[in-house]
Amino acid sequence: MADVDAVGEGELSSCQHKCGVFAAFYSAAPATADGAAASTAPATSDAGASAADVKSGCGGLPDSDAASAEATRSRTSSNPKVFLDSEAEALRFPVAGLVAMGLQQLQHRGQESCGIVTCDREGQFSSLKGMGLVASVCKERELQNMSGHMAVGHVRYSTAGGNGLLECQPFVAHHQHGQIALAHNGEVVNTQSLMEMILNHGVGMTSKSDSEVIMQMLCAPAPQPSSEHMHGPNWQCRIRAFMSKALTSYALAFMTSDELYAVRDPYGNRPLCIGRVPTPAGQCFVVSSESCAFSAINAEFVREIRPGEIVKIDHEGVHSLEIVPRARAPRKLSAATPKKKSLSRAASLEVADGAAPPAAFCIFEYVYFARQDSYIGGRMVHSIRRICGRRLFEESPVECDIISTVPESANPAAIGYAAAAGIPFEQVLNKNRYVGRSFIEPTTFLRQSAVARKFSPLTENIAGKRVVLVDDSIVRGNTMGPIVALLRKAGATEVHIRIASPPLKFPCYMGINIPDREELIANKMTIEEMTKHFGVDSLAYLSHEGLVASVGEGLHLEHKEDSGLCSACLTGEYPVELDW
Repeated sequence: MADVDAVGEGELSSCQHKCGVFAAFYSAAPATADGAAASTAPATSDAGASAADVKSGCGGLPDSDAASAEATRSRTSSNPKVFLDSEAEALRFPVAGLVAMGLQQLQHRGQESCGIVTCDREGQFSSLKGMGLVASVCKERELQNMSGHMAVGHVRYSTAGGNGLLECQPFVAHHQHGQIALAHNGEVVNTQSLMEMILNHGVGMTSKSDSEVIMQMLCAPAPQPSSEHMHGPNWQCRIRAFMSKALTSYALAFMTSDELYAVRDPYGNRPLCIGRVPTPAGQCFVVSSESCAFSAINAEFVREIRPGEIVKIDHEGVHSLEIVPRARAPRKLSAATPKKKSLSRAASLEVADGAAPPAAFCIFEYVYFARQDSYIGGRMVHSIRRICGRRLFEESPVECDIISTVPESANPAAIGYAAAAGIPFEQVLNKNRYVGRSFIEPTTFLRQSAVARKFSPLTENIAGKRVVLVDDSIVRGNTMGPIVALLRKAGATEVHIRIASPPLKFPCYMGINIPDREELIANKMTIEEMTKHFGVDSLAYLSHEGLVASVGEGLHLEHKEDSGLCSACLTGEYPVELDW
């Protein structure tokens, strides 16, 4: 997929996903055996709650875990597990730098802005935010001034709200018992109704971001009956109350003055995983949108966070508090899908009355969005993309001399196609990695002219050859024509396009800024018309059935109920009822 406007690859760089989150919690004392075990064995849906709390729908935390920031600070001397055994050790461990390195590995998930918030042993927050890439915002001197034992970080490409510094995350809010800092990946589909609910309670908003809506809901007192007036905020109860109202899509990392929480919505629409960084004097647990961030910081992959799971990280280790189930389906909805925000409701997957709907992990994380060295669903993304390429050849073979790709997100699919065809994989385009992102408002002319600046043909590999060019998707179709023209000019006798996913026909409402239907070329032209429009000899897509089968073939999930996929941008069938 041709990258012409962004640091990440692909035409979908103009249809970016929302962001990436990365957080870290460092403890000078190793976690207890119980804490470590919790990181690999999620608890049942009401773990950690008393019988009375479970009955009331408000799972309780132990008093020591739910205490307010003020009460916790007063216990520092009598309970050494609450904070670091040595403040000097905390200052020596570069938590802010660790998070910055993690965010750099997630830069493909957002290039608009980034931010880091740290928390020191006194519960004081320090914030660093800015527009642009991680390397330009997170300078060494600023990071050295951000002491603390835990931090939350974020890289952003906006899909909801504005695109200025005001929307930069993590968001920090003061509440009755202290502060919290929150980073969010996804887009809450019923933001409008939730925001109206907040405003009706007399609470003002500083932005239009759905992430601030989440923040405000977490700051609200836990539902009654609750013991918050005695023991401080019950975060597990607050999180569950939010999750009961917010359908999808969100993967969250947020910290209080003494704990770090990681939350994935019940549909598991966006990825989130846990890692561990061994240190000489203790250990550091990290949470990331993708596991690709772990290798850069020498972290061990622990596991993925399950759909609906609430995870707490403190000085005793990682604790799976509970798994919030998906709501039972109300009624079957029609299959008519509107233009984004044009109607109050859109199509949803048909689920039998009263049945729990399946999970809905975004299928395009496998196709394009996730970095190929990340592990999702127990399998490396690279391997799944190779399977897609193999199946694409099985569905749409063609006689050719070489098989190639537009560098470089579709490389695995092209390699899989070539292996199945028994034909060499060769590069035909050289990518200029220093063009960078254009901060001018993208237009069709700029996208097309940027192709020549971004790519140059490897003429000796092309001249006199029949070329198959494999890509992962076509969105607007503005860059494919100019790329084909480059190959023709370099002497290709035939050019065939193979796309390792089905045609994109519908907008995404869950964190991917895919354009309205009218902008998607698959809605404006038939495959025959696109073939002529791009100037190619043939064009074929991987079928929806082939994509789902390819992803399913590559997954190794411990819990089969977590295996559902969302392919609404391909089929128009959304996993939840939309609220616009």
